[in-house]
Amino acid sequence: MQANGFIPYGRQWIDADDERAVLATLRSNFLTQGPATAQFEADLADFVGARFAVAVSSATAGLHLTMAALDLGPGEGITTPITFVATANAMAYVGLTPVFADIDAETLNLSPAATRAAVTDRTRVITPVHFAGRPADMAAFRELADETGARIVEDAAHAIGSEHGNGKVGDCRHSDATIFSFHPVKTMTTGEGGAVTTNDPDLYERLVLLRSHGITREPARLSEQPGTWWYEQQLLGFNYRMTEIQAALGSSQLKKLDRFIDRRIAIVDRYQVAFAGLDWLQLPGLRGSDRIGYHLFVVQIDFERIGRSRAEVMAALAALGVGSQVHYIPVPRQPWYRKTYGEPGPFPATDRYYERALSLPLFPAMTDEEVERVIAAVESLAPRGAA
Repeated sequence: MQANGFIPYGRQWIDADDERAVLATLRSNFLTQGPATAQFEADLADFVGARFAVAVSSATAGLHLTMAALDLGPGEGITTPITFVATANAMAYVGLTPVFADIDAETLNLSPAATRAAVTDRTRVITPVHFAGRPADMAAFRELADETGARIVEDAAHAIGSEHGNGKVGDCRHSDATIFSFHPVKTMTTGEGGAVTTNDPDLYERLVLLRSHGITREPARLSEQPGTWWYEQQLLGFNYRMTEIQAALGSSQLKKLDRFIDRRIAIVDRYQVAFAGLDWLQLPGLRGSDRIGYHLFVVQIDFERIGRSRAEVMAALAALGVGSQVHYIPVPRQPWYRKTYGEPGPFPATDRYYERALSLPLFPAMTDEEVERVIAAVESLAPRGAA
């Protein structure tokens, strides 16, 4: 990106190694359902410390696939209002009623206390979201699940490479499964694409089966074997396969993931120092001992105090060549959710966050000069110590 070009809030990093990996796949005998997918799954499982990984066409597909594979039946699922709609949509796809619990005002993740208050005898699954890459309190959710019998599915669309305690997000120590996204604005990319990790061999087998129409050719699973052409549809599945092209890119990107995260952390650290004196701007909490694979850098701005609306602030930043975004409009406020499930109850922490939230540019390909341009643009919105 040229020094004076527009700086988006996020973008991919693709280099010559990625191009070679994709080109080699294009020249191979397989463009889908071949060795590159199996290799990417092995690489990913090894990276996060899980027994199994299943590559899929998107994180949305992974969420749907997991909800279906868990065979949750009628009931409810609990998640956060501050997420992309796919998190809750996946529950609705399988006949669950999405229930929302408030966020923790400090971490911006689903609050374990609010989740506990939302649990009923109809709760079948709890889906914490590792918002912006910050790991949720999975030990607390595991304790709650053990008490209630609910399943735990981690939405880690933002959090590939993030670490908590002595493990990585995706190791499934506290959950049944974890879902990742590899969209171009995420920490690593396969174009579109996603994956599910799990330590449960039975769940893994169902995920693999459901990913490809519910069809198997595995001899041990067939009810009869009249010849080599034989296959059986044993479940009502989907076409959620990842292509070989995407998988080859994924394995190449995974090799650079730690470097991507190092650069994201360096940019976040620079932002934290630069914006510390802006008393009309609230910074995200410090990471402490966790290694956070920051997908987003979200600040909260007192728009009333600086005398500008959020739309005006975004327009002012754009005029200076700096992109921004809002993550997210609370899901239960969306028209379809209001029409289908009724008007949402109050979510005090969620509502306060949403009124003030703005995501600033953060991606590893940002130059130091671009980082300083973002800082200067934000500082220009109001003087330090604005009343």
